[in-house]
Amino acid sequence: MLRTASATSNVPLATAGLLLGMLLSVLDQTVVAIALPAIAADLGGMDAIGWIVTSYVLASTATGALYGRVSDRYGRRPVLLVALAVFVAGSALCALAPTMPHLVAARTVQGVGAGALFVLPTIVLSELYPRRLRSRVQGFTGGVFALASVGGPLAGGAITDAAGWRWVFLVNLPLGLLAMALVAYALRLPRAGGDGRVDVPGALLIVGATVSLLLVAEWGGRVYAWNSAVILALTGALVVLTTLSVWWERRAANPLLPPRLFAGRALRVTLPASALLGALLGGSVVYLPTYLQAAYGMGATQAGLALNPYVLTFMAVSSLAGARIGASGRFRPYLVAGAAIAAAGFALLGGLVPGAGYVLFAVVTAVLGLGFGLLMQNLVVVTQNAAEPADLAAATSAAVSARGLGLSAGVAAAGSLLARELHGRAPGPESTAAAIPDVLFWGAPVAVVLVALMAALPRTVDRPGKTPPARA
Repeated sequence: MLRTASATSNVPLATAGLLLGMLLSVLDQTVVAIALPAIAADLGGMDAIGWIVTSYVLASTATGALYGRVSDRYGRRPVLLVALAVFVAGSALCALAPTMPHLVAARTVQGVGAGALFVLPTIVLSELYPRRLRSRVQGFTGGVFALASVGGPLAGGAITDAAGWRWVFLVNLPLGLLAMALVAYALRLPRAGGDGRVDVPGALLIVGATVSLLLVAEWGGRVYAWNSAVILALTGALVVLTTLSVWWERRAANPLLPPRLFAGRALRVTLPASALLGALLGGSVVYLPTYLQAAYGMGATQAGLALNPYVLTFMAVSSLAGARIGASGRFRPYLVAGAAIAAAGFALLGGLVPGAGYVLFAVVTAVLGLGFGLLMQNLVVVTQNAAEPADLAAATSAAVSARGLGLSAGVAAAGSLLARELHGRAPGPESTAAAIPDVLFWGAPVAVVLVALMAALPRTVDRPGKTPPARA
């Protein structure tokens, strides 16, 4: 199938369209944050402003796991084109929204489309390129993630200042249409072979459990007390829906998450590891720009540029290490090293004090970028290599969705920790600058757990029944 896909597709143009879709999906998680004050001033509804971000994250995270199996049934290109069309339509509705409720609803539509725009390209790129190039190509997607995550606030601030907040959404239209055109013209993939029905009950159970978990993480300890009726009800719903989901997936004819995925040790390790990695990414991406503004008095644009050591190291290592690891086939040493370096990076971040010079901050964040660059997409490649060809979409969707779920939960957990650290302190940038390193330090023990998980990977990771490469 891989040779056929490469022979019938215009691979460079298809790759450009896929990466552009990825860029848009991640960018719209962060680009809106800097425009929130302008949106509230224009539309009102300050009490609901958080839902502009939350509705998008909920919709994109909850639907991400579904697109792999749906594309098995209906084909990668048609499903990706529909998702891009939904994203573009949602962006247009956001730009035209007359009230806050309309904007929140439009962001939900946009998020439903965005759920496919990182998952499906990750699957398709592994089908377009030979197996030996999988790490190198997936490394580029790690660079896209880093660029979009940190560049989002920078782009959002520039666009809002220059043209107004509605253009934050309007710029998605030409870019989304270009991605659609490239995918429609250049991508030609054979049908994956999934002719069974889509597992609708399983999809509803997974979506319900995902939404319940994200709402607990988002609201617990901030909007509602942990022992409040709302949080207890959501926690109960999470337990019940998760239990029902596991029960159903063992019996469904064409399950979204086939139980056989977890028969091998590799996937039992990579999926929880992906969630932990997402949590670490979320905390750093959201709160490092805030630290720069509080500790050094930078504006949003300056803070975005000041994160270049983090972003550029992340991008470079993700691309270069992917090529080297793909050639050797030896993933575990690099993944263990990446997790250990990330643990060191968070420990160093925890030692920062407001008076520390920017050079020290740049070095510490470059260490963090090095660790994440070794981890992010190579963890996805390990998951793909461990799966049977028929389960490639399901395994990839599960890994990317677990990372997205962890990212959302990590941002919420870091927010709760920051609120606790700031409690009782005098409000102001000095307090924020002193509190954020204490929050980020908690990433160190989480990364240590990630080290243990990476060490638990098999020495060679390949799908069942396939002879491992000689160099592994």
